[in-house]
Amino acid sequence: MTRQQFDELTAKGVVILDGATGSNLRKAGMPVGISSEQWVLENPSVLQELQRAYVDAGSQIVYAPTFAANPISLRNFNLQDRVAELNTKLVKICKDGIGNRALVAGDITTTGQLMEPRGTLTYNELYEAYQEQMKALVDAGVDLLIAETMIGADETMAVIDAAHAVCDLPILCSLTMQADGSLFFGGNIFETAPMLEEMGADAVGINCSTGPDQLENIIQNLAGSLSVPVIAKPNAGMPVIDEKGNAVYSMNAEEFAHHMKVLIENGASVVGGCCGTTPSFIKALHDTIR
Repeated sequence: MTRQQFDELTAKGVVILDGATGSNLRKAGMPVGISSEQWVLENPSVLQELQRAYVDAGSQIVYAPTFAANPISLRNFNLQDRVAELNTKLVKICKDGIGNRALVAGDITTTGQLMEPRGTLTYNELYEAYQEQMKALVDAGVDLLIAETMIGADETMAVIDAAHAVCDLPILCSLTMQADGSLFFGGNIFETAPMLEEMGADAVGINCSTGPDQLENIIQNLAGSLSVPVIAKPNAGMPVIDEKGNAVYSMNAEEFAHHMKVLIENGASVVGGCCGTTPSFIKALHDTIR
């Protein structure tokens, strides 16, 4: 997909992303504290069934399960030498599962490490790590790149720089933030989003963070300051922890869809769900706005 083709897609109307991956894989039996990328390789049918359900529900773009398949994060599981293999095989699992029914995005996220001067990670180290992952994703045939759950401006800028060095695919950026718009690694979404657009991001917005009922003013603000599409991919409300230690989210599918429609009315145009959402949430969203 070219950047022009992405512009043409968004010009036709609201684009529907998928919902949560990780929380649904855990429901399907994925243990906590392991490499989810390795687990999907060993259990591909679980991911394929989930993504087919998202496409059936109305998703136009699904995220490959390459969330933390960069060499820095994979080091936690001694898998840092398998970046190309993991990204290549995970994209193939997606493509084999959904065929040509939806676009496949190469999924990229924060390493969770602080950059200099607050930490030890340098910009060049981060840039090279993202570049290594993106080369594998592009070679595997993803249609676009999406950086999600980013927690700081600098690391997201490194993603954009790496993406432009590797390919001409669209690069979408969504950050996670606190309720007031502040980012976990400093700064805030209101200052950061225009900078990311200026650097060449093809869409900018928010994922995870909170429920859609708490994002109306933030989305409205972003829509007023950006000329690129605004992403909204929030959680299914706020979670509580049950007696088994599982996160239980406060919204049902219909409530989620209702609040997502409000976000769309306030300027969001690339929408989906994050933690706690399922294909039923995407179906409700689709049926509400189509």
